[in-house]
Amino acid sequence: MDDKRKLMEEKVAFLNRAAEAYYQRDEEIISNLEYDRLYDQLQALEKETGIVLSGSPTVRVGYEVVSGLPKERHPSPMLSLDKTKDVTALKDWLGDKAGLLSWKLDGLTIVMSYEGGKLTKAVTRGDGITGEVITNNARVFENIPLTIPEKGPVTVRGEAVISYRDFEKINETIGDADARYKNPRNLCSGTVRQLNNEITAGRHVKFYAFSLAEGKDAQFRHQQFQWMKEQGFETVEYVKVNADTVEEAVNGFQERIGAFPLPSDGLVLTFDDIEYGRSLGATAKFPRDSIAFKWKDEMRETTLREILWNVSRTGLINPIAIFEPVELEGTTVSRASVHNLSIVKELALGEGDEIRVYKANMIIPQVAENLTRSGTAQPPDKCPVCGSDTVIEDDNGVETLHCPNPECPAKRIKAFTHFVSRNAMNIEGLSEATLERLVDEGMVREFADLFDLGKWRDRIVTMEGFGEKSFDNLTAAAEKASHTTPARLLFGLGIPNIGVANARMIARECGDDWDRICSLTEEELTAIDGIGAVMASGYVKFFHDGEKLKLLSHLMPKLELVKESDEGRSDQLAGLTFVITGKVEHFDNRDALKAAVEKAGGKTSSAVSSKTDYLINNDIFSGSSKNRKAKELGIPIITEEEFLKMIEG
Repeated sequence: MDDKRKLMEEKVAFLNRAAEAYYQRDEEIISNLEYDRLYDQLQALEKETGIVLSGSPTVRVGYEVVSGLPKERHPSPMLSLDKTKDVTALKDWLGDKAGLLSWKLDGLTIVMSYEGGKLTKAVTRGDGITGEVITNNARVFENIPLTIPEKGPVTVRGEAVISYRDFEKINETIGDADARYKNPRNLCSGTVRQLNNEITAGRHVKFYAFSLAEGKDAQFRHQQFQWMKEQGFETVEYVKVNADTVEEAVNGFQERIGAFPLPSDGLVLTFDDIEYGRSLGATAKFPRDSIAFKWKDEMRETTLREILWNVSRTGLINPIAIFEPVELEGTTVSRASVHNLSIVKELALGEGDEIRVYKANMIIPQVAENLTRSGTAQPPDKCPVCGSDTVIEDDNGVETLHCPNPECPAKRIKAFTHFVSRNAMNIEGLSEATLERLVDEGMVREFADLFDLGKWRDRIVTMEGFGEKSFDNLTAAAEKASHTTPARLLFGLGIPNIGVANARMIARECGDDWDRICSLTEEELTAIDGIGAVMASGYVKFFHDGEKLKLLSHLMPKLELVKESDEGRSDQLAGLTFVITGKVEHFDNRDALKAAVEKAGGKTSSAVSSKTDYLINNDIFSGSSKNRKAKELGIPIITEEEFLKMIEG
């Protein structure tokens, strides 16, 4: 079966390559006769094996955009595994039983369900109790069988992963270093949750089965693994072991980790005897039939170049060790957080010291020890950003360094992050990390500076992770964002309690007239449905603050305000006011649901009142205060699905 599956993979790949050349580049790499011959061979193999692979030219999975990912509760909790870094502990755990030792892949755990030989559902592990339904995306995983020979119910658990090679290729297409994915797992996690599965298809996700929950009665796990392969699944690589051979097997895996193409954070040891494993039961956190083995931390010696003191948005000044680059767990590392002043002192750090570094959990760079302990590093007496005198605070023996200046630009990072966010000015690619660097360098001190970065070209292109292309992308994004709507600008200013929906409502009431928006009185604001007295007071106070008005006067010449487009807008819900509470399932978040209400001509409010027409809550039987209030006032409580039916007619 393995040979036939491999042959099918080769034919699928070649036929798809030939079709791409013919239809997209007008090139013929094989004749039509040869294409048809290979196609017929593939079809015969699919009929013989009962397996149809994702991507096969004999069946096309259409690309589809969905509005959200519904949640689903797992039939039984998916527990995490207990862990050890000691091979002896593995021997003791195994005792006189046989086991299977396999790669522990570092991706996203998925549960695949089949009925009648067809893939019917795919659900993420989620929190172990409830996962997200990602069937639409699973259908375009590169190696997933869409059709299997077994016609009864089949449930397979496995790991969705993106290889290091594909991860690097995708990151190379992202100009801004701070916007790149940190590791393959993060990329995979975001990829399988895409609402458009065409994006998923382009990222080469693969699925490797590691356990069978339903579908084949067997005494041993290795028999289940073999059965899953016969159904067309690729499984995680495994070896059979006992207490005498497990150490040798661990060493064998460890020797290959450096060249292993898939992200892995260790191994998994499972009892081969299925019934014996089940008889052991589980603790509240871990099953007793499996245990994870984590690699011991890889250490490297290097030279400390300097301690960089980084000011956070709270005013805490964090020490960061900058050292000569070293290879750790397959990546180049040159900096590590030292966390606080006490640790700097405990490690007796200083420029030129020989230090040992590692990655905690193979992810987070840390300084393990200082071999030379010069102790010459001293905390700055002035804030690196604003120049104010720094203060040392002691919290139960832990010393931390702070900037006490309430106007320090570094403390305004949160305001900058909000200002550039998607629902506000939407400056694409401008991450919080990049903002922090621009603030640290003194290039950004107020909102207006974000639209005047061109004067810093020479400095920005020499920043680590930046270059000409990244700079051009950044300034182009800022230029695009400078043409915005009053509602986006109003939300971006960060006025207390003014969210996306309220900003849109206010802008609409004012006809998108910015001067009128800025001069509203408390009485005029509270007359707008959904704006209460507290919100109105904070709003008016904001536009009467001399310092904020000064910053606005610097910002406005950089912007071109345009009216909100009415394209796609209807009056279907005109005159109706909705309140939204609880978790959303069909929309990305509550803001997206609010936008849908407004697009259909309705209004949203934060509180249930006599003016409310509907309360949207997926848990209509909840005892929440909003549900109780709605029931008292006789206001209908509807689910998202019922709301969608309203706007779909």
